[in-house]
Amino acid sequence: MRIVQIGLGKWGENNSKILSQLGFLSGVFDPNSDKAKEIGEKYSVKVYDSIDNLVSSDNFDAVFIDSTIPNSSELISNLLYSKKHVFAEKPISEYSELGKLHEITQKKKSLFSCSLDERYNSTLKQVKKLTKEKTFGEPIFLELYRESHLEKESLVFQSSFYDIDSANQIFGEMPVFVFSRIFSDEEEKFANIILGYPNNKSAVILSNYSSEKIAKLKVICLQKTIFADLESNKIEGFDENREENNPLLSQMENFISAIEGKNDLEVNANEIINLTKIAEGALLSSKQGVPIYLDLK
Repeated sequence: MRIVQIGLGKWGENNSKILSQLGFLSGVFDPNSDKAKEIGEKYSVKVYDSIDNLVSSDNFDAVFIDSTIPNSSELISNLLYSKKHVFAEKPISEYSELGKLHEITQKKKSLFSCSLDERYNSTLKQVKKLTKEKTFGEPIFLELYRESHLEKESLVFQSSFYDIDSANQIFGEMPVFVFSRIFSDEEEKFANIILGYPNNKSAVILSNYSSEKIAKLKVICLQKTIFADLESNKIEGFDENREENNPLLSQMENFISAIEGKNDLEVNANEIINLTKIAEGALLSSKQGVPIYLDLK
């Protein structure tokens, strides 16, 4: 397996280190040629001098793309057409673009996924287990409040997006409508997103732009309420030790194993499409002031 890291921001640089340790890193590219040269020499791998040369090369099987790379949807499309497997750090924020990428993966038998590393959060996995097994009865409501620092990016697509996925994972199904209120000046500053699920279940996703890192989860079940802190990895009333893992490593290993045919993708293209529809619905709801009903498959 030969993998190229495209983009060497913080995420991409960490990827390069892990891929090198796993023995899969075969090349790197970054618009900053000095940065690319530095990482290439550090791990003794090929340094690509342009995106065009990279895409036309047959010397690799898959790529990981850092969010620092602009116009990534066009790049992803070209790579998938070349039968390369693609893992992107950030989601594509347009459903129409995602639909086109999904069609390419079907035709070319290539894989496409993106980072939803909260799925590997040990505390979230434990909460999901408790709700799936109905340890405290049926889960009927959840609230997830997160404060995070974003650098002039969409709050909904760079923060709420991941928490919407967490809500879907906990309930084990997709919402049927979304209603939201998003406060913006020049940028999105605060998002209040309400998701309605079948059987009168609901979720509230609160996302705030802040210099702090806070992630609090509350899940109301019929017999008890679960309180969890996703930053400190603690669940109120649970002293048991949970197996700690490296979410970045775990999602990389899942993607590589899927390419090798050893397992299914943890995050498949259809899930990304559905999450994008929900996020787009949240933006539209806030703009129009009405709930947006969803038809998700």
